[in-house]
Amino acid sequence: MSLRIAMPGVRREGASFAFDFEGDAIEAWPGETVMAALVAAGRLGMRTAKDGALRGPYCGMGVCGECSVLVDGVQQRACMTAARAGARVRPMPLLAPVATVAPPAAAAVEHRPDLLVIGGGAAGLSAAIAAARAGLDVVLADERAKAGGQYFKQPGRGFAVDDKAVDAQFAEGVALADEARAAGARILQGAAIWSAQPDGEVRLAHEGAQHVVRARHVIVATGAYERPHMVPGWTLPGVMTTGAAQTLLRAYQVAPGARVLVAGNGPLNLQVARELLRAGVEVVAVAEAAAVPGLRYAANALVMAANAPGLVRDGIGHLAALRRAGVKLLHRHVLIAAEGDTQVRSATLARFDRHGRPIAGSEVRFDVDIVCCGYGFLPQAEIARALGVDMRADAPAEIARDAIGATALAAVHVVGDAGAMGGARVAMAQGTLAGLAVVERLGGRIDMLAREQAARALARHRRFQAALWRIYSAPAFGTALATSDTLLCRCESVPLAAVDALLADGAASVGAIKRLSRVGMGRCQGRYCGALLADRLARAGVAAPQGDPGFAPRPPFRPIMSTAIALGDG
Repeated sequence: MSLRIAMPGVRREGASFAFDFEGDAIEAWPGETVMAALVAAGRLGMRTAKDGALRGPYCGMGVCGECSVLVDGVQQRACMTAARAGARVRPMPLLAPVATVAPPAAAAVEHRPDLLVIGGGAAGLSAAIAAARAGLDVVLADERAKAGGQYFKQPGRGFAVDDKAVDAQFAEGVALADEARAAGARILQGAAIWSAQPDGEVRLAHEGAQHVVRARHVIVATGAYERPHMVPGWTLPGVMTTGAAQTLLRAYQVAPGARVLVAGNGPLNLQVARELLRAGVEVVAVAEAAAVPGLRYAANALVMAANAPGLVRDGIGHLAALRRAGVKLLHRHVLIAAEGDTQVRSATLARFDRHGRPIAGSEVRFDVDIVCCGYGFLPQAEIARALGVDMRADAPAEIARDAIGATALAAVHVVGDAGAMGGARVAMAQGTLAGLAVVERLGGRIDMLAREQAARALARHRRFQAALWRIYSAPAFGTALATSDTLLCRCESVPLAAVDALLADGAASVGAIKRLSRVGMGRCQGRYCGALLADRLARAGVAAPQGDPGFAPRPPFRPIMSTAIALGDG
């Protein structure tokens, strides 16, 4: 099958072109990333790790760095880099050459808006709309090529979108971004934020220049990334997050593979499995960690139906479509291993007991070329933390904030999944309320009706989410399914055995293990291994200090050319 697909209402514009990858001509189309073009060509190996193994796309959103490649000698993240004709692309070697790039001549561009919104997803766009409509000067900075974030996932530049023919999720994202622009928000797409300071100063690279933003107020709406699922083989090319597979499908019209297993916990996996089916992909099974919903969950189902009937209809539709297609739906099953040589070739599931331990003899194996894992999410909190926002003492991965995202810092809100998981509808309502709160704080007049409607929507969707996750309740597996040689730190190729040895020798903190093993010192800055290390310490009986969020954020938060950082303020 061809891995390029065509979704209703979305079409490619312009002519195809080619770039070179290891001597082969790789076809690409305008709007595709290097990652999308390589996946479409079946080329999943994109960097060489310290253990000598190839790595491929994992998160699909610029967080993990596993798809790093050299583009004309310059290190880039393939998932965030537009493909261009004639480029010379190579897998990222273990020791990359240093490219000499002349620094841009222009001085840094300075912005002093009333409000800086960081992130162009459901929460960020909603906040920008509310504030800009009230007359505030709003700048929204978003790393993606198009606004919409992880939920709305808009097609890249180079794709034409027919608002009347695309599905409802696409159309809503288009409308929300258009609304933000119409309200007067200035949107900087492709803006890589690399520094944030406690005094509120934020620096970003955009279109070859450095921008310095000193806003009166900051709303952080950076969203979340998928929680790592650490099992033997999880670093093989072809094992990726469910969100990465959906990004390939929805943003770039590329299927991740031909024969796919989807495993995880939560309704997103059902949606992506159905979208894979629509794309002509064979979905061999969907493994859900939660138990089959029974009568004991009837009250929760009624709460969901009363508060978000449309979302319930969507979920029922996903299940019905998968059953009609004959896809195996395995509840109370978890991915325990992925196998392959240079990429994944098979995957094994197993049932597990009430302690989250696999039950011997329950294993089931599938031959696949892609494994999609979606076992929950973690907030992208590094920018909020760099600004000086506190984490929750009782939940160190989450931001300390009130119902509308206000933090202990008067000039900083953190909204949506950037603070704690709540879903797109909660994020939109919270973003609107935060935007209106900023207007009020800065002396503007607010739309009282809009505030009342958003407050009702927030309460309604929080009730929905609470009921949803009671139905989808499942263990947090952490490091429990790993073997001693399973890599805990993907970036630095540190196996679980090395961490366990340090614990046995008396290392008793995240910082000590980081210094002795290099865990957390790689491209992802500990976003993936941090949660796993915390889990391992907890299992070893090492108590973290109350409120300890683990690895501290350090600029640059994302890979960036040093020439951009070196620019002065002009």
